[in-house]
Amino acid sequence: MKAVTFRNKTWDVAANLHLPEGFDEAKTYPAVVVAHPISSCKEQTAGIYAARLAELGYVALAFDASTQGASGGPGRYLEDPATRVEDFRCAADYLVTLPFVDENRIGVLGICGGGGYAVNAAMTERRFKAVATVVGANYGRLCREGDLTPGAAIRALEAISAQRSIEARGGETAITTFIPQSPEQLAATGITEIDVVEAVDYYTTPRGQQPGSPNRLNVVSTGAAFTWDAFHLAETLLTQPLQIIVGGGQVGAFGSYRDGFELFNKAASQVKNILVVPGATHYDLYDKPDCVDQAVARLKDFFGAAL
Repeated sequence: MKAVTFRNKTWDVAANLHLPEGFDEAKTYPAVVVAHPISSCKEQTAGIYAARLAELGYVALAFDASTQGASGGPGRYLEDPATRVEDFRCAADYLVTLPFVDENRIGVLGICGGGGYAVNAAMTERRFKAVATVVGANYGRLCREGDLTPGAAIRALEAISAQRSIEARGGETAITTFIPQSPEQLAATGITEIDVVEAVDYYTTPRGQQPGSPNRLNVVSTGAAFTWDAFHLAETLLTQPLQIIVGGGQVGAFGSYRDGFELFNKAASQVKNILVVPGATHYDLYDKPDCVDQAVARLKDFFGAAL
């Protein structure tokens, strides 16, 4: 593995390039762009899957989203779909400049929110010849549903608009957190929903904790996602081979199980498959070895045939 950067507009996007064992620059290899979940970074689950793909003979590029992790960009901790999707196109730009990458054999893999972004990017970025998601989630849907109470989206948008006015007048930028910042904070909230509980365990304990994933979100940046749908026009534009992987254990509020089947039914892809990993929760597929092994076994077959 080596640290690299590529450009998105005027800033550098930080990435790790995972290389196959016995890598030879004189040869050409298939490649896969690997996208991390929302609130995550390239050293977490995206790095796990990138390393496993490299073991299978792929050049795998795991990157930090613009404004997040070690990447630059216009501000910090933005979760703006347009910028996130552009990161993928720029990653493809970077890969086609590498003489050891076969530009006709580039795929994309996204995990959780990164899966939704990967799908959306692949509709217009035709250099991606195959698309895979692991517990892929539609960030726009998550924003619109909010806390699942009536009017949640409108209340959120009213608050975001009010915060824009504060910042336009010189007020402090609003930065919030995605989840409670520790297991102790989680216990104090009384929240027992499986995806939130496991997110806290993954992101705020040694299990998955990383400096590039500080649990920070620019509040105003979320406004753009409410009218965005990761799967919009998939029935027309998503024609590449598609592999969806979801957990078949307890289904959580983040909705990746539901999103996986929605995408499977909607995508125009003539070659598409959905794998339900028995007993696996959303976060089991981030790093639990037995669950990751099952996902990687399917990705091996899928990318092996599609690329």
